[in-house]
Amino acid sequence: PPASPYGQPPASPYGQPGQPQGGAAPGVQAALAKYREAPTGQRWTPQNPRLIRADLGVGGQPFLARQGSMVLYQGKVDFSYKGAGFRGRIVGNATGQEMQLMRCSGQGQVFLAENAAELHPIELQGDAICVSAESVLAFDEGLHHEVRRIEGHGIPGGALFTMQFQGTGTVVVKTHGTPVVLPVTPTTFADSNAIVAWSAASQVIISSQVRLRRNAYPGHSGETVNLQFRGAPGNFIVVQPYEV
Repeated sequence: PPASPYGQPPASPYGQPGQPQGGAAPGVQAALAKYREAPTGQRWTPQNPRLIRADLGVGGQPFLARQGSMVLYQGKVDFSYKGAGFRGRIVGNATGQEMQLMRCSGQGQVFLAENAAELHPIELQGDAICVSAESVLAFDEGLHHEVRRIEGHGIPGGALFTMQFQGTGTVVVKTHGTPVVLPVTPTTFADSNAIVAWSAASQVIISSQVRLRRNAYPGHSGETVNLQFRGAPGNFIVVQPYEV
């Protein structure tokens, strides 16, 4: 055919019909490849240090999680928010704190996170662990759980509340920063504001001391409460590099 008197038409900024636009898609996919979802097949799968996925199709039982911790879900998932009589508010009722839990059931995957905190799934095989109520993000409904109260002078509110988990299943613990796990010795002390968890067989003793806190403010006495841990070899504590 004769050449156009106007020359060749300018190339379309959107690429040729039926072809990727400018080849941008492969570049974007390559850049985001390292953030792709981790393979499925497990009950609890960390996607990165601050995001975890729970698969309701594995194990077939519901789980409990902090209200507001769901960032994404896929499938047919039912989220139940119950009143004060539901055991999901057991911690809030016992401690006066507003730790409200939601029950997740159905078929699908639920992604959980909270304020970019580091998440650590701890699998129990018939053993038990105590976790600070503030550090609990989610746990399998089949785990036996109860609130334990540690009273002591100087503790905010007059007591330290923890949740004890026992049985077979997983509890997801959240921390501010990367925690450290230490064995319990006769001289093991931990700040009550930094302790995350400990083995249920450990004995906890209140030890009040006065020191100048890093975040002390005018009118604050600087008093803190140290917890002393005792127990047979094999017991441990988990401490985060942050004071709540």
